[in-house]
Amino acid sequence: MKNPLSFETKSGTQDEIEGTARKLTGKVKEATGKVLGNRGLEARGDQDQALGSLQKAVGEIKKTLGN
Repeated sequence: MKNPLSFETKSGTQDEIEGTARKLTGKVKEATGKVLGNRGLEARGDQDQALGSLQKAVGEIKKTLGN
């Protein structure tokens, strides 16, 4: 059984891919929120985009450092 307190280190490429996917998901949420007039969904979309950008940047740094 896997220890729930342990974590797995992702590769830089994996972080970049997941970050890009999260940004895209955020854009969809934001646009849907705007169309539906749902400010909460729109805000979650903005948040996902920011977190996706951060995750992608972490991946780029890992690749630069060779991890």
